[in-house]
Amino acid sequence: MSDWTNTLPPGLEAFDDMARAVRDALPAPYAARAREVALRVEDFASDEMLDALEMESPYDLTGLYEGIPLTEKSVMDQPHGPDVIWLFRRPILEEWADRGDIGLGALIAHVYVHELAHHMGWSDADIATIDRWWE
Repeated sequence: MSDWTNTLPPGLEAFDDMARAVRDALPAPYAARAREVALRVEDFASDEMLDALEMESPYDLTGLYEGIPLTEKSVMDQPHGPDVIWLFRRPILEEWADRGDIGLGALIAHVYVHELAHHMGWSDADIATIDRWWE
């Protein structure tokens, strides 16, 4: 039995490192596009994000893609800032603890890939090629 009495959850920097490791491990066709999207890790989504999504609890949002999906972008689009993938540490930790059946790194990878899929315009079949969660 493991002794968890002195174990602390990973902080923002460690979460960021894990998410960047996921991005860096993507297959070559996806990795270049993934690096074009800014990656941000915060404890929780902002009140503005939650309000825009009509969500009451900050624990309900583990990740968010902000931007225009590649399948919808036009040369006529005026940039309003970089596309961003947001990962929210505390909700991800909460889901990880509640599930108890998946490693934290795998859950971070799943959330990241899901948000990247919004950017790429991927179908569930596309997601399953790199994220076995969907199979």
